[in-house]
Order: sequence, then structure tokens, then C-alpha cells
Amino acid sequence: MLFKNLFATMLKRQYARTMRDAYAFARSSALLHPARDVLDCGSGSGHELLATFGQCGTDKEGFHYAGLEWSRVAVEQGQAKGLDIVEADLNRALPIETGSKDCVIAYSVIEHLLMPCSFVNECHRVLRPGGRLIILTPNISTYFTAIQILLGKMPSSGPHPDSNSLIESEQPVSVSGVVRDDVTTGTPQHRHLVVFSFRVLREFLQSAGFVVERARGFGYYPLPMFLQPMFERMDATHCHQMVFVCTRPA
Repeated sequence: MLFKNLFATMLKRQYARTMRDAYAFARSSALLHPARDVLDCGSGSGHELLATFGQCGTDKEGFHYAGLEWSRVAVEQGQAKGLDIVEADLNRALPIETGSKDCVIAYSVIEHLLMPCSFVNECHRVLRPGGRLIILTPNISTYFTAIQILLGKMPSSGPHPDSNSLIESEQPVSVSGVVRDDVTTGTPQHRHLVVFSFRVLREFLQSAGFVVERARGFGYYPLPMFLQPMFERMDATHCHQMVFVCTRPA
């Protein structure tokens, strides 16, 4: 029991570092090229407006941030702050004009969708030529996942079953500590439904018409934390989280 608790603590620390670095890379990538019209998919109440673009971005003349969000409560919270956030189902056609956006960000989103490939195609549609898409999502093809499957366990990255009791009894040591309290609802927000591998997502993005400019992996479990940055650079295809920075060709 002591070893299990120590291992769980180590994984949660690694996860915190993984997500910190993955989000930092995604956010910095969104700032590499100036964007006038930004679409945040899975925006919540609009946290990424400041987290990604900062006060200088929000004050910039001509800059427009729009968000699409499933949760009506989060939409209302964002609108109460004066933000352009609307309720939308990302599994369907996006309520956005074709070729109207310079940048689309989708952080920790596509793993929650039933139709993630359709969503990627929609992102291509709404972007202007030269516009960029930035995706942050878990990777199913990790050694950590393979070990869990060989042990007869459910992979921690998902997909997750729609039963709280099954998750509690069968899911392996959690790396995130996130409480998924809505897995049995008709419209679950926290469940992972489709989880891509690094290679498959990269190839699909290319087949959808994107040029993948940068692709990085973060979190090489269960190696010690001091070794992970080196292995992340050497082998992004087996990291826990992946970030793709893509451009719609002009």
C-alpha cells in the first residue's frame, strides 16, 4: 500500500509538470504569428483569453476572441464577463463563417468528442489561408498505456467507460487526480471518448489539408522526472500529452 501511494504521488507530480509544459508550449505557439480573429474551441468561460494571449492581446486594436463551449453554465459565465462565447456542440458543424479565423485553439478538447475527425475538418474550413490550428490532447500510444493494458487494466488516458463503479474498481492509478463525476450522464463532459495516437493524429491532420509545423510530446511515464525532457525530445510519439501546431496552406 505504501509503494502504491508513493507511485501515485509521483505520477500526479509528473502529470502536473507535463500539463504545465504542454500548455506553455501550446500558448507560446499561438503567439508566434499575430492573430486578429481567434476561435477557442471548448472555451469554458474564456480562461484562455488571458492565459494564452495576455492583456496585451486583449487590448490590441482589431483583436477578436470568440469561444465555443458545450456547458451552458460556462457560456453564461463568459458572457457575463462580456466575452463572445456561444453554446455549441463541437461534434457538429461549427457556427462560424468559412475562412473567418486566423487561429483556432483546442486545448484538451478532441478526446472528449464523438466526432473528432469532423471537428478537425471544420477547423480547416473556418480558418483563413495561412491560419493555424493548435491542438493539445492525450496520446493513447504510450508505453505506460501498453503496460496497463498488458496488466488487464483500463488505460488512464481513456477511453473511459460510462460507469463510476467500474472506473473506481478497474481504472489504474490516476495520473491527474481529476474527479470525473459525470460519466453516467447523457452528455458527459469529462469522459475521454476517442483518444488518438501521435502518428495517427499527425497523419490525419495532414490528410485534412493541414501542414504540421511543430509536433511535441510531453510526459514520458513512468520514467523519473529528470529523465523525461530528454526522452520527450527523442521520442514524442510515446509521450502522455501531444501538441500539434498546424497551418492551413495559403
